[in-house]
Amino acid sequence: MAKTWVIPDIHGCVNTLKQLIENGIQPSKEDNIYFLGDYIDRGPDGKGVIDYIMSLQENGYKVDYLIGNHEYYCMNSYEKDQHRWLGKSSIQKEWERYGAKTTLASFGVRRPRDIDKRYIEWMAKGKYFIELDKYILVHAGMNFNIQDPFDDTMSMLWVRDFKVDTSKIGGKKIIHGHVPVEHSLIQLFLDSTGYDFIALDNGVYYRDQKVGFGNLMALELNEMELIAQPNVDF
Repeated sequence: MAKTWVIPDIHGCVNTLKQLIENGIQPSKEDNIYFLGDYIDRGPDGKGVIDYIMSLQENGYKVDYLIGNHEYYCMNSYEKDQHRWLGKSSIQKEWERYGAKTTLASFGVRRPRDIDKRYIEWMAKGKYFIELDKYILVHAGMNFNIQDPFDDTMSMLWVRDFKVDTSKIGGKKIIHGHVPVEHSLIQLFLDSTGYDFIALDNGVYYRDQKVGFGNLMALELNEMELIAQPNVDF
């Protein structure tokens, strides 16, 4: 039976991702792999992460992926920088607070406009959500304060606190990243029937900074198997 894997925020940790895929998941080409966004920033090699995911796609693996708020920063900084001769745009200055410098360095450039356009185009093809039989995959969450949560794509990138109304999403459960949570809490989401969401981000870039954090997670949806790959990039 084909497996279905969900992998949250990678944040430039390409060697950790490779370990997770090649030694942990070991996917067949019949399996589905879904990425929840935030491929860049914080870690050392955002370009390498995208290159690796592209290579999976090019080699016939079933990959689908979301856009995260860090890709949103990058794309907007790229666009704003096209017509600037001096200084930095406000969006680039904000992006730099959250890891832009390591991402630009991984591309070997100093300005967003010098990033190879094919990477920007790849980011732009990322979805805001993916709907499966039992789950809604989003990067951050959804806005249930409006009639149709699918209308608010910015909340899918940015929201940090939300209360799920399953009646608005066909009775399905949300799986998201964006906000790092402790390893045992992620396991609690899986073991308990009382949650209508699964927060999957363990803050891979927190290695040796916070107890219970610092892993790149992968969740297999058929068996609810959770694999935790410790960070090997830092």
